[in-house]
Amino acid sequence: MSKKNINRKICLLFLLVPAIIIFIIILNNIDFDKKVYMPKLGTIEEANILKEKYKMTINTKYEYHDEIGKDGIISQSIKEGEEITDGLTLDIIVSLGKLDKDKLASDNINELGKVPIMMYHGIRERTSSSTGTIGGNVDKDGYNRTPDAFREDLEFYYEKGYQMIRLDDYINGIVDVDYGKSPIILTFDDGNEDNIRVTGLDDNGNIIIDENSAVGILESFKKKHPDSKATATFFVNGGIFNQTEYNEKILHFLIDNGYDVGNHTQTHLDIKKSSGDRVQKEIAYVYDELEKIIPGEYVNIIALPFGSPYVKTHENYKYVLESNYNGKTYDTKAALRVGWEPEVSPFDKEFDMTFLKRCRAYDNNGKEFDIEMVFKNLEKNKYISDGNIDTIVIKESDSERLNSTDKKVITY
Repeated sequence: MSKKNINRKICLLFLLVPAIIIFIIILNNIDFDKKVYMPKLGTIEEANILKEKYKMTINTKYEYHDEIGKDGIISQSIKEGEEITDGLTLDIIVSLGKLDKDKLASDNINELGKVPIMMYHGIRERTSSSTGTIGGNVDKDGYNRTPDAFREDLEFYYEKGYQMIRLDDYINGIVDVDYGKSPIILTFDDGNEDNIRVTGLDDNGNIIIDENSAVGILESFKKKHPDSKATATFFVNGGIFNQTEYNEKILHFLIDNGYDVGNHTQTHLDIKKSSGDRVQKEIAYVYDELEKIIPGEYVNIIALPFGSPYVKTHENYKYVLESNYNGKTYDTKAALRVGWEPEVSPFDKEFDMTFLKRCRAYDNNGKEFDIEMVFKNLEKNKYISDGNIDTIVIKESDSERLNSTDKKVITY
């Protein structure tokens, strides 16, 4: 072979290699069958695979089914053979298995049972043995707890089979706890610094939370017991959490981490003793401050300072639910009293979200509705969940107590 021919082949090779590489790249990026079709789903795991692969939004409901086993798919909104693309919404109904009314009865499932709304205030940096009061109380009336006592409270609730739910969910009839578990709601009044004390910022500008503050304890408890579903609602005054430098970051942290923030009036106002104009101004102030920092992300719920007024017929009570100030209207959908005993189920005819009772979280040797007494009484009539937010399971004998509902009702 002549030198001229060899050179020609080398040149041709140099031209062909880049062309082949380009062709391979193009080939790998061609989708010869661009259409993807929905399979018949068998299990919720298969639905979750599609969710990840095609960035789907999946809405899930659960129902009992005589033939399809637990976690099997009963129905799907995108039918088998239909084309699917990124970003679709898929509605599925998942089986809870065969309905076993004997098991519901033996497990005493009761979704018309009582729900404890626990009332806390401060978590004071003292040991329980140094307070000179009963148990973990810091003050003689038991409105403030020590860090150790609060940790013990959380363990006590957990060991008793309670899982925490958001107050806002409760008033909206969403009781998301596992089968056989009972809901509990935690609330904190006054926006005390020790509810979420910030000790500084980390290298990324995130708040560092004192481990002995309420949120520090709750966050640790959440890591220890992920199934506790730890959460709480904090009711603040005009100073928010009294940490001007950090208030904004605190509010964002709470919302981003599953907590809620509500209204406790600007100056902890005794509504019963105040003018209607003052009541409206103070309620409006807190809502306006929250709207500036976390617009639309706080809850329109008020914890009544001092529990006042003590009756809904008081002339100022109407301003609790609707205030008008500076040309704006402020609506409140629920209000909390300073109470003593658990509330009824949100499905009970007696349920009134505008005047909810709470239980003071304190120790008093099992008397006067302290923690021990409240939970002892609850053993007789507590809410016990069937684990499905779309159904309400009750005893047949309690049917007359059930309020009207769009949820499926199961009786035994």
